[in-house]
Amino acid sequence: MSVAVRFAPSPTGLLHVGNVRLALVNWLFARKAGGNFLLRLDDTDEERSKPEYAEGIERDLTWLGLTWDRFARESDRYGRYDEVAAALKASGRLYPCYETPEELNLKRASLVSQGRPPIYDRAALRLGDADRARLESEGRKPHWRFKLEHTPVEWTDLVRGPVHFEGAALSDPVLIREDGRPLYTLTSVVDDADLAITHVIRGEDHVANTAVQIQIFEALTNSEGGGAVPVFAHLPLLTDATGQGLSKRLGSLSVASLREEEGIEPMALASLLAKLGTSDAIEPRLTLDELVAEFDIAKVSRATPKFDPEELLRLNARILHLLPFERVAGELAALGLDDADAAFWEAVRPNLSRVAEARDWWAVTHAPVAPAVDDPAFLIEAAALLPEEPWDLSTWGTWTGAVKAKTGRKGKDLFLPLRRALTGRDHGPELKNLLPLIGRTRAEKRLAGETA
Repeated sequence: MSVAVRFAPSPTGLLHVGNVRLALVNWLFARKAGGNFLLRLDDTDEERSKPEYAEGIERDLTWLGLTWDRFARESDRYGRYDEVAAALKASGRLYPCYETPEELNLKRASLVSQGRPPIYDRAALRLGDADRARLESEGRKPHWRFKLEHTPVEWTDLVRGPVHFEGAALSDPVLIREDGRPLYTLTSVVDDADLAITHVIRGEDHVANTAVQIQIFEALTNSEGGGAVPVFAHLPLLTDATGQGLSKRLGSLSVASLREEEGIEPMALASLLAKLGTSDAIEPRLTLDELVAEFDIAKVSRATPKFDPEELLRLNARILHLLPFERVAGELAALGLDDADAAFWEAVRPNLSRVAEARDWWAVTHAPVAPAVDDPAFLIEAAALLPEEPWDLSTWGTWTGAVKAKTGRKGKDLFLPLRRALTGRDHGPELKNLLPLIGRTRAEKRLAGETA
């Protein structure tokens, strides 16, 4: 049986790193198994679902290179959910309830005050036809609950190992709201069954949902002859560096902000998220294929992984130091550095944490710079020894060797005044790489204390 997984975000906010980590793990799992990856938008929350968020999800996944083989929207499948609901009603597994939210809250509070779990008491099952008719005549519309079997629910989780729930300890879930709209607990199962999802990989906050949904899968199989229950894997949820949970409503560490405001490379984020919470070391990888080759869901630990933006920035720098010019040419052009070439990129990349920082070094090599002149006499001597062009990577060594022989200077006393005059800075890329880019004309003027 071919492996099929899904990433099913709700388009109700920006994707944060916790969301996209689940997308990445699902994608890697599918690609490693030669299976397919479904992007499904769980958009039945019509009040909060927005087209711009749906577009943002696709944009974020595309930026990371996470292509999908199939696409679906829950909002296109209301008719199908109605069919399944009718079948469950006919089999007696979906029953109408008339309690108001206030009444349910009172019941829960009463149970909690007694030290008992807040499990629905199935009072609605004791209503007769006359009771239901009376309630509906009062204007009440029912919500519909799924009647759970009070038998053990067990599965072997790919991350958590053997999992066991007592059916009697679970509360019958609401599957249909008073307004007739289906809820996630139902729609997710129907979609997974209809679209032949073989493995459901999601956050550990869904473990209790899984116990309920397994019974819904089984009920669908009995009423409709559906497929097998998927294999489940529940990953520990990502937190920020302080241990706080992430929220797309708050925009916490959104993928969009990392890309557009922080200048993070897609492979830096992918390299980090693929290894967080696993037994593998976090190392820079330049392609998703490398991550696929190394992926094994058995390496995922049950410990809570923490996402540290500083670690991501360090990894981003390491990625940039390895990237060839062809991989960043488009980014450099977007920064307005249309004439940047491989020589420039290779000269400056060892000193970059973000591609945008290349603009500063482009200015140093191609725009007027006010030199920092500490010892004019020394710089005049050095300028007189500048070789004729053309210059290459050996020019710096040849020139400084001649300056050292002429002046007797060496080490910091030799190199720092030259750097400060040529670049206006104390630190930066190796001058053997920058000097040919600066050129003889600019170098002479800067050594003379002129802005050039």
